[in-house]
Amino acid sequence: MENRQLVEGNISKALVRLAVPIMATSFVQMAYNLTDMLWLGRVGTKAVAAAGTAGFFTWFGSALFMIPKIGAEVGVAQSIGREDLDSAKKYAANTLKLDILIALIYSAILMTFRHQIIGFFRLGDKEVIQMATDYLLIISFGLLFYFLNPVFSGIFNGSGNSSTPFKINTAGLITNMILDPIMIMGIGPFPKMGIKGAAWATIIAQFVVTLIFIFTSRKKSVLLKELNLLKIPFDKEYIRIILKLGLPVAIHQGLFSSIAMVIARIIAQWGPIPVAVQKVGSQIESISWMTAGGFSTAISAFVGQNYGAGKLERIREGYKKGLQIVGSIGIFATILLIFGAQPVFKLFIPDDPEALEIGIRYLRILGISQLFMTIEIASQGAFNGLGRTVPPSLVSVTFNALRIPAALILSSTFLGLDGVWWSISISSVFKGTVLTTWYLIVLKGLKREILEQG
Repeated sequence: MENRQLVEGNISKALVRLAVPIMATSFVQMAYNLTDMLWLGRVGTKAVAAAGTAGFFTWFGSALFMIPKIGAEVGVAQSIGREDLDSAKKYAANTLKLDILIALIYSAILMTFRHQIIGFFRLGDKEVIQMATDYLLIISFGLLFYFLNPVFSGIFNGSGNSSTPFKINTAGLITNMILDPIMIMGIGPFPKMGIKGAAWATIIAQFVVTLIFIFTSRKKSVLLKELNLLKIPFDKEYIRIILKLGLPVAIHQGLFSSIAMVIARIIAQWGPIPVAVQKVGSQIESISWMTAGGFSTAISAFVGQNYGAGKLERIREGYKKGLQIVGSIGIFATILLIFGAQPVFKLFIPDDPEALEIGIRYLRILGISQLFMTIEIASQGAFNGLGRTVPPSLVSVTFNALRIPAALILSSTFLGLDGVWWSISISSVFKGTVLTTWYLIVLKGLKREILEQG
């Protein structure tokens, strides 16, 4: 029934129906960060800067857990499709065991080298450096849960159950929203903990999610109900396949976060306030790219199934409709960021005039590129649907890497700090233009491929 709704019927409805649950799950994760920024902004700009700096390493960690997560989603899904439950269980067990191993190693590295890691950014403010180091240490203790939850989600998604991870992650968000003001600001019996409170609130919320996943798995999941990780050893063949599936995505995301760290180091030469501004600004901006990301996944599934069915015109029409939808999102984001920059940014850092002034400029400069950013994300999904994952990665890594020399060159002119913001915005314009043009060229040659396959 689901396949018929993708290869037949109303295209716009099919895309929206696919995209909404995916977007909802993404927004839950985004809301974690927004909630932290809302309350830390009331502690002070330095707290936001410290959390933003340490947060780069949880972001890099998300690249690492993509290896078992993608392995779980694809391996479990394909095994169930073959009606091979034993294989699905082995994928579930091996992805979880690999995930735990990676998490423990990464946590140990962050704890051991936390001073050197934070020192990379050359923040130049002892108070911010200390807060960032404290935040990173606390987060490192709970990183295991941060790694486990996406892999549990991947196992459920791969088995065809996407609603359960959404519900469980929402429970974690609610926990975080309750704990943030209590632990950051010090409400009731809790002392005012500031940035440490934000770290502990995040860890506790993630721990709650892990507990619910374990409890739900024992009750509802055929794959995980009787799974004993201690009894199932690492299987070299399964690990090899998991690495083959997940490593390309992890490398792409790891490169992206590494480039962002270098940009943050360039920004840090202007002090902690611009670091805080970028952290808040990127969270505000993430509303548009996460929305577009939901449609990107929907476009990927839509194009993939219609490509398999040999329906070229439907692929073209679906891509066109997808661009129209995400383009509308991009235009709305542009209007919001350019004309609503002051009230939007003031929600997060209300009492720092300098941060507000820099934040307004950041949002307005980045607002210019929102349309191009959303069509890049949509085109990435369309390429993935055809099974061609190299073009999006090539375009993304190339132009993201060019942000570094562009930021250095533009910021050394009269533009100053704004030159860094322009390097990010201009690269997004190029990425959207190049990748969309590339896909349109590919579409022209698609008819011959479909005829050959048929």
